[in-house]
Amino acid sequence: MVINPEQAAANEIARLLKFPSAIKVDTFAKGKVELLKCKLCENSILAGRPLTDISAKLHCDVLICTVERGEKVFIPSGNFELQAKDVISVVASPKKANEFFKKIGMTTNRIKNCMVIGGGETTYYLAQQLLPMGIEVKIVEQNKARCNELSELLPQAMIICGDGTERSLLHEEGIEKTQAFVSWTNFDEENIMLTLFAKSISKAKNVTKVHRIEYDEIIENLDLGSVLYPKNITAEYIIQYVRAMQNSIGSNIETLYQLIENKVEALEFRVHDQSELIGIPLKELRLKDDLLLACINRRGKIITPGGQDTIEIGDTVIVVTTNRGFHDLKDILK
Repeated sequence: MVINPEQAAANEIARLLKFPSAIKVDTFAKGKVELLKCKLCENSILAGRPLTDISAKLHCDVLICTVERGEKVFIPSGNFELQAKDVISVVASPKKANEFFKKIGMTTNRIKNCMVIGGGETTYYLAQQLLPMGIEVKIVEQNKARCNELSELLPQAMIICGDGTERSLLHEEGIEKTQAFVSWTNFDEENIMLTLFAKSISKAKNVTKVHRIEYDEIIENLDLGSVLYPKNITAEYIIQYVRAMQNSIGSNIETLYQLIENKVEALEFRVHDQSELIGIPLKELRLKDDLLLACINRRGKIITPGGQDTIEIGDTVIVVTTNRGFHDLKDILK
């Protein structure tokens, strides 16, 4: 396995900029299913309502699979009531997720322009993804030689040679009107201060790079929008690969994400013909506690599972759980 950490980080940022309301976006089933994490605002129409009520009233084929409330993490049942400021994770196809977020009053439009502070490798890979999508990219970089290099590599991007921490420069370059602001220097303190400044004067989607994982609790309280830890992104790729190599007889892990400070795992299993779960209605399976079958992908058809649905050969099944160390789909059973 070969990992390019800068490319992996750029992929993560690009996913976030495609869906600005989300704090984090993970994909399953080769992009056909998304797991989107977002924070409910004070006056959210979802607050104070049980989940069954929400799905009935909004008519949206999405599944809320985790809820973070302060230090607590819930895998919610149908009678679970959401509150303002809850952080929820939603599983759905991109189209259904779009419908859901529109109905609850969150921004779903893809951003039109992006300002990036720091012209490193990740910024280069990010610009390569954003420019073909028609997104204007402005990169602020201090090193003159690197600016010349980026100008040649990215002729469609605007490269500004200057100190990205200078307020006057940021104002000159229109930080107030930018729709996305990415703080990607090599210094955590600079990145955090820049994001706080951008947040105070614009409505931009903010993405902040942080190296030091040990301060994550403090950083969370600052409400910086999407905070990315490059070490975590790389570690997640490695864990996913290692766990996928531990293939069991009935199924194997295709995709794995560690969520909510590694308290929750979201796994995508591919079902083989030896699996003992095939053809049994889900309501008849004795599933472990704190576990949710979030989605079944059947040859490209995305199914939000109900009690009558079954798992069939060739399906991929997405499981969200606070249990750790699943290697095979049968691990979901008591």
